[in-house]
Amino acid sequence: MRTRHLIPVLIAAALVLAGCSGSSDSKADPSKLAARLATAKKTLDAAETINISLATSKLPTGVTGLLSAKGVGNHTPSFKGKVVVVTGGSSLGADVVAVGGKVYAKTSFAPVYLSIDPASLKAPDPASLLDTDNGITQILVKTQKLTDGGKSRDGSDVLSTIKGTLPGSVVRTIIPSADATKSFAISYRLDAKDVLRDVTLVGKFYPDGGNVTYTVKLTTSDAPVSISKP
Repeated sequence: MRTRHLIPVLIAAALVLAGCSGSSDSKADPSKLAARLATAKKTLDAAETINISLATSKLPTGVTGLLSAKGVGNHTPSFKGKVVVVTGGSSLGADVVAVGGKVYAKTSFAPVYLSIDPASLKAPDPASLLDTDNGITQILVKTQKLTDGGKSRDGSDVLSTIKGTLPGSVVRTIIPSADATKSFAISYRLDAKDVLRDVTLVGKFYPDGGNVTYTVKLTTSDAPVSISKP
């Protein structure tokens, strides 16, 4: 084949390959995507113990809110771990125990745990995040406008991305200061067995400032954890 005839063939082949290697398929069946997310929720809700991490790299200037929460809990629901909030322009970390509808915190300068109201810091009761009905797993079955976000790698694992939007009224049950009138962009990553690897949620979580991005990671364990009032 002469070179002048070969070039168009190579260009056509390249275009075909480019089309096949795209990482997104916006025409994927939303019902199948919803089924995968529902499976991920069932796995989390059935777990004996959940390790949870919820964090943002930064909050808008002047905002009082949750920077991160990391710990372990169960579906009673209860939680123990470390929470960092930003207030007055400074970050404040505390050991936190949440059980029986009460939240107790001990900072580095406090000798004992004290009962606190997390809503005053624009933060959720961390135990409430583990409630099977109204906690963080509810977002998996309440996400709208689902689309296939393609594949990505996490080490040797190939993960599927599912994108969508979440009503602010749902997000507000997780972060109390979230704007209930807004829509939030959400992205999930699942492994081949539909186990949730992580979630990225973007939107107006606080009345002041612009959008904030939170990343949530959840892992499960069959080993029970005992959490009691400090």
